[in-house]
Amino acid sequence: MTDFLRVTVHDRVGWIEYDRPPVNAFHWEMLREVPDALQRHLTDPAVRVVVFASALDAHFSVGADLRVFSDMDDDGMRRWVDVCHDLVRRMRASPKPLLAAVHGTAVGGGLEMVLHCDVRFAASTARLGQPEIDIGFIPPVGATQALARLLGRARALRLLYDGTLLSAEEAHAIGLVDVVVAAERLREEVQGYAEGLARKPARALAAIRRCVTEGVDLPFEEGLTIEREEAVALGATADFREGLDAFLGKRPPVWSN
Repeated sequence: MTDFLRVTVHDRVGWIEYDRPPVNAFHWEMLREVPDALQRHLTDPAVRVVVFASALDAHFSVGADLRVFSDMDDDGMRRWVDVCHDLVRRMRASPKPLLAAVHGTAVGGGLEMVLHCDVRFAASTARLGQPEIDIGFIPPVGATQALARLLGRARALRLLYDGTLLSAEEAHAIGLVDVVVAAERLREEVQGYAEGLARKPARALAAIRRCVTEGVDLPFEEGLTIEREEAVALGATADFREGLDAFLGKRPPVWSN
């Protein structure tokens, strides 16, 4: 059970929607629900793709409820960051594709979770940013690492230094989001894309995600080692044989997954 999330499944697509009005500000209880909800989808064989989204109209998430930090000591901050980093590790280790559907305001930790998704869709009316500098803080949900890898060092530093909010188009221009769509079509577009992924061979999707996500942080030769492992493992699967037979036979493949 979750009190601050909507966790649903639609046509093999698992949705995790933040649902703490008015602005989806994370407190301890809500923060702890997210990795649990993700784990439910990752272990559910009926779910092939996971989407992070919001159940509220005006906000994706404003990140942490700052009242949580008002009387937090060093040990409390370590626990908060540890929970955040555990979520980051789970997201990065996911064998299933992770998508983001961002509308409204996505700032702070709300935006940070988006950074660890594979494809980020944004409504044309969305506003995104990392304003932690304005309270003398840094984004602690892996953003300092993810932004540098996603945008490059210079753009990541500029975004974090300035703390300003970007429009969806501005975010798209620097690579912070991948697709911008009309707000009224956001959910439909994400669901359609996710269903397309769900029809692809799951083991190959997982292999691609592992090679890219783990390999990007490794020396090239070590990345090749992961690629070799996955290629050999895939070569022994029924889906690989089916893919070959279907291609040579000029027919659609029927994946076993």
